[in-house]
Amino acid sequence: MVTTGLLVRLEAQHGRERELEEFLRSAQGLVAQEPATTAWFALRFGRLEYGIFDVFPDEAGRQAHLDGAVAAQLMGPGRQLLARDPQIQRVALIAHKLPQAADAVLPVTRGLLLTFKAKQGHEAHVERFLRDAQDLVEREPGTTAWFALHLEHGEHGIFDVFPDNMARLSHLSGQVPRELAKHALSLLGGVPDMDMLQVLAARFAPRVA
Repeated sequence: MVTTGLLVRLEAQHGRERELEEFLRSAQGLVAQEPATTAWFALRFGRLEYGIFDVFPDEAGRQAHLDGAVAAQLMGPGRQLLARDPQIQRVALIAHKLPQAADAVLPVTRGLLLTFKAKQGHEAHVERFLRDAQDLVEREPGTTAWFALHLEHGEHGIFDVFPDNMARLSHLSGQVPRELAKHALSLLGGVPDMDMLQVLAARFAPRVA
């Protein structure tokens, strides 16, 4: 069970993209020493845009990560690789799918991040939709992990990861995106923003529930 998470956006200094990618990949070893970090992903959004998404069983686990070695390295030696300070969002988990056994997980290489705002007065309906979507995602063998999010500033979102682009395309043509599109006009304040992500590194804690 996970209840909290972090979404961190990073902008690389021009010309230092490769160094930042290497830094993010190397952080996987530090995360392996954090028993309360249930899942962790280093991401590339675009040419200079990178990020980290991770989830935890509770607030104590999230705070331990924020006080840990990865954050210290990012705000210390890693800061020189960034054009600006990291943008850190605390997120609450509404629903999620995690692999049953970390040692059986295929490497993940692709991801998706959708963010959207519920229409005023429809927040509870959107959260119910996201909880119901978990059952649909559980039937998608190519969706390795999936998280429905309540972000800061009243936004909601979905973050999910896949072993390859074929699995991601299969998800995008599946029932959850279709249902989200069907209800967009009635429940959402607009069309969701979508980022197609490259997963640079990932770690699932052993014996994920």
